[in-house]
Amino acid sequence: MLLTIDLDSEVPIYQQIRDRVVEAIADGDLVEGAALPSTRQLAADLAINFHTVNKAYDLLRQQGIIRINRKSGAVVRRGPGSGPPQPGYADDWQARLRTLLAEATVHGLAPDEVLRRSGDLLASFHAERTAKETPA
Repeated sequence: MLLTIDLDSEVPIYQQIRDRVVEAIADGDLVEGAALPSTRQLAADLAINFHTVNKAYDLLRQQGIIRINRKSGAVVRRGPGSGPPQPGYADDWQARLRTLLAEATVHGLAPDEVLRRSGDLLASFHAERTAKETPA
């Protein structure tokens, strides 16, 4: 699994790892049941402390996106075809979305621009997954 993180970003590294894993699942690069690298392996690959990767994996586990056990390690638990979200997820998601929309508003993005960009991104997840599922 290839992840890119920005060590100079204001976004904490563990959050970047979490975000890249979620994006990889949405894009179809990681599917339900796929194994993630061990925390030590990913930390070595990214040249960061393994506790940082542990924090990212724990956040993904708490959010129900991956499961972790001693035998199989970290495995993708949910993907686009996993069925309906867990109870309460939509409310939590809406609260986070509100913050992102507020940021866009504060920075002067017009509502139609926000909608266009959001629609384009949402469509890209479906397009990328479909392209990966279709044999060449």
